[in-house]
Order: sequence, then structure tokens, then C-alpha cells
Amino acid sequence: MHKSIILMGLAALATPLAAEGLLTPEVVKTGNDAYVWRAKMTCGTTEKGVTRYGMWEGKLYSRVPGERDRHLFDVVGINTRQCNQLTDPKRGNGFRSVSREIMVYLDPKTNEIIDKWQNPWTGELVEVVHVANDPVNMRAAAYAMNEDGQPVTVTLRQYGDTLVDSTEVPLFYTNPLTGDYQDYVGGKYHAMEIFNTFYNAADFTNAKKTRVGESRISWQRVSGFLPWMKMGDRPGTMIFNATGFSTFDSKKISPKLMEVLNTRYQKYLTPPPVDDARPNETTWTVVKKWLDEKRASEKK
Repeated sequence: MHKSIILMGLAALATPLAAEGLLTPEVVKTGNDAYVWRAKMTCGTTEKGVTRYGMWEGKLYSRVPGERDRHLFDVVGINTRQCNQLTDPKRGNGFRSVSREIMVYLDPKTNEIIDKWQNPWTGELVEVVHVANDPVNMRAAAYAMNEDGQPVTVTLRQYGDTLVDSTEVPLFYTNPLTGDYQDYVGGKYHAMEIFNTFYNAADFTNAKKTRVGESRISWQRVSGFLPWMKMGDRPGTMIFNATGFSTFDSKKISPKLMEVLNTRYQKYLTPPPVDDARPNETTWTVVKKWLDEKRASEKK
């Protein structure tokens, strides 16, 4: 799910529409002020090595031409992260986020984890591959200055005492599950992630605060069928809709989610080391590894 891999590599730009009747003027920060705000948005702090937990819960629907939308699953997930704080002689202060995350699929009637799923379109009983991405890191550090020497810009909306970061991330790239994996998925990976994150404005405007309080998030995702569903190139869309929050307090992790972590994904309670240089994992790369391991064991 997590947006920091993509978002922190982008410089948000102020828009001239702010002076032409938007609901509220936009708040624009540049240079080192922008670095501080970006670090608080992504890491929750300008301190090094502080663990922050981002949690979400919601629903997953299918949309297939010619039929009613189906509520297939509920979902619950957590991203566990920390940040390294850096300084570059030319680009100034910077940071890099490292994290790992899970998201499990639940039966919407029982709220229990589903490990086998009867595909209603094909009739096949398939294994559910839950999201377990390790790592989910920023590919490069974000600094106060861009590589061309220009100051970074951050733009947020402010509604009263709330600051809002609203970002759409269109995704279109070659699917790693090609060739021998066409029973599972075909073609390009085409999706969009939509993040709306809400912060207490005082956590940002008060320069003495190194940490923000809890933030709130709304996350939507539109994509093709999940690869483990074995839908090939059948037409259809997956629609995720979830809300959640980020906190430094591990006691705020719900008992249900903590049970999932303790019984299945214990290492996801801690983030990777701040200097983690491994390539990122996605649903697609994880499913590819799962399929490769499964096929190798079947040949023995």
C-alpha cells in the first residue's frame, strides 16, 4: 500500500488556482521547511530510528462488466517504519524511510482470515496469498534541495486546524507475472493508489515540535484482479476502500491485528534497519516467489 516509495521522490508543486477561489488557500513550504514537513508527513518525526505504525481497515469489491459489484473481502493491514536522517553538503537535510507491511484478507461475514477462496467466476478453490511485503522502502532519500539545486516544495491544504495531503499515484508498468504465469495474470500492471492523509496543523506550524501526533488516512486503490485469484486476462476491476491512522504507540495496535502479527508475521512488528538496501517487494513479486517455490516443490 504504502505511498512513501513514490511520493517522497516527487516534489509537490503549488498551483495558481489557490488565488482563484479554491475552498481554502494552500499552505506551501520550500527548502529546509519543506524537508521538515515531509519528514513529519512520512516518518512522523525529524528524529532518526523512531518506529511508527500505520494501520488501515476496509473493504475490497470487484467490478465486472454486466454484473453487480461484489463485496469479496474485508482487509486489515499495518505498515511498520522508521527513518534515517541524513545530511548532504549540496542538498542539505534529508531522510529516507524503510518499512515492511502486511495486509490480510478477511471473510466479510465472519471477520476471520481466509486462506482458501472459492473463485466465484471460475469455480476453482485457490490459495490466498496475503500481502506481506518486506521491504517497502523509499528508493532514494528526500532532501531539502532537488538534484538541480532548486529547493523542494511541499503543498498541503488547510481546513481549520487540519492539514491535508491529497495524492493520486497512477501505476502502469510491465507485470512481473508474465510468460509462464499467465494463468494467474496477464499484460501490464495498471492501477491507481489514492491517499488522503489528515494531520493536526499545530504539529507542523510549531517549529519546536519534532514529532507529530496521530494522523488519519483514507486510502483507495483501483487495480486489476489479484494475481492469486487466477483470473488471467478476464475483464474486471478491484476496488479497495480503507481508512486508518498512524501512531508511535504500539499499544494502539488492535487485538485482532496484534493476533495476526504474533501468529503469522512477527518480524513485521519491527521495521527494517535504517540502512536497508534490499529491493522492494510488491504483491506481484511475492506471488511470483510463492509460485516459483510451489512449482519447485512439486517437481521433487
